[in-house]
Amino acid sequence: MLAFKSGDARAFRVLVQRHRGPVFNFILRFTGHAARAEDLLQETWLKVVRSSAEYEPKAKFTTWVYTIARNLCVDSARKETYRQTDSLDAPVRGDEEGRSMGESVSDDSAQGPERAAHNTRLRPMLGKALASLPEEQREVFLLREYHGISFKEIAEVTGVNENTVKSRMRYALEGLRKRLTELGVDAELVTDGRTVA
Repeated sequence: MLAFKSGDARAFRVLVQRHRGPVFNFILRFTGHAARAEDLLQETWLKVVRSSAEYEPKAKFTTWVYTIARNLCVDSARKETYRQTDSLDAPVRGDEEGRSMGESVSDDSAQGPERAAHNTRLRPMLGKALASLPEEQREVFLLREYHGISFKEIAEVTGVNENTVKSRMRYALEGLRKRLTELGVDAELVTDGRTVA
């Protein structure tokens, strides 16, 4: 980012290549709409370009870019007069294979076939459980579990103190456990499969 700030246009390409996928996945999971996520991703990168002169390396670049993305997601949600969301297990329009949105989100980690099958069964239920969480709990869970951001950095991204972030995470986990149990998922099944993504 410092190279881009000083005028190296190629550095911006490196930033986008390095962070586009994770930031898009965060926005997609936050909004639940692929088209809106693409729009917000573009707005995020535009804001990075426009704010590059003011960028100061007080925190990691990822903290800064996730803060921008999160704020745009919150603003977008506030602008909506009503919220109409597609289920994560609804088929994605234009996907010839008939995959759901939850299945189409890329997962770069290598998995064995047993874990992949386990995750395929649980992913739609996890999507429903995540959607049932309050927004502030869901965003902390997504930033921590899907993107591996520390509690301290999440506090910077969300603008609340670290203890509040940890409390939101605890409530998110309790809420997910309760909702998954209501959906018929045994707690041991979730822990044995190590399912998060």
